[in-house]
Amino acid sequence: MDVVELEKLYKKINQFDLHMGYQLKIIAPGKLQYKLEIEKKHLSSPDTCHGGVLAGLMDNILGVTALSHAITQDCLCSTVEFKINYLNPAKLGDHLVGEGEIDFKGKSLVVTSGSIRNGETLITKGIGTFNLYPFSKQVKENWTQF
Repeated sequence: MDVVELEKLYKKINQFDLHMGYQLKIIAPGKLQYKLEIEKKHLSSPDTCHGGVLAGLMDNILGVTALSHAITQDCLCSTVEFKINYLNPAKLGDHLVGEGEIDFKGKSLVVTSGSIRNGETLITKGIGTFNLYPFSKQVKENWTQF
């Protein structure tokens, strides 16, 4: 599977992204972009986005960045840990852009970092560690059934 196939498949099976309005674009293995417009459903106060919306977006940014590399190694990945720093609030109507990249590639661990911005304003920064594991035939068949 290449990153083009991964993006199509991920968009088809990931119901959370559809529900939240996250829009994925995989640029290359280990590099991607997510977009999100803050709507009323994302708010925790009259005009401020809930931190969980941003945490979910950052989890996707970090994890799919790792996954887009993992598939080139015929692997999948699972989260070992991730951390997020909330630096500025996201507000109703903001157009967020999140980007991810790989900081470290080891034999079984990958470390990714990400940021979410509203224009030039940095909203969050994050870092995550992911474990690579073989994309077994059984898992591959389950994924490709979609």
